[in-house]
Amino acid sequence: MFTPHPNLSDDVNRNIVGSEIEGGVFLDRLQPHCVLLIETQHRCYMAVMLGGSQALISGHPQYCPEPTLVAIAGSTWGGSMLKRHFVGRGMHLEFCHPEYSTPIVTSRVQEIRECAERAPVLDQAAPHMVAHKAVR
Repeated sequence: MFTPHPNLSDDVNRNIVGSEIEGGVFLDRLQPHCVLLIETQHRCYMAVMLGGSQALISGHPQYCPEPTLVAIAGSTWGGSMLKRHFVGRGMHLEFCHPEYSTPIVTSRVQEIRECAERAPVLDQAAPHMVAHKAVR
């Protein structure tokens, strides 16, 4: 568990503790081809993890209507502080899209689920996979 750091502001310490309480997933702990369903306030994204921060992500009508190769930077609390390679509830997912010079930042993440089955990359994260488990 996180111990508040004396050199960080109370707000920053509170956000870090909050992210541990709300839960989330560290991307480096996932197996390749793992499928995450990431529900935000406004969208539902599907991310097929390819290893490291690389993912095929879909779910936004403008940025990724079809699976698009992106680098997931991590999650923010709405400012410039980034919790790297982490997708957290109550936070904003941030990813780098190959066609945009600035990162894409989603609305707040409401829920994160890992599909029970790993998806073959070429199946483009088949939308028929509905079996999933909540990520804590």
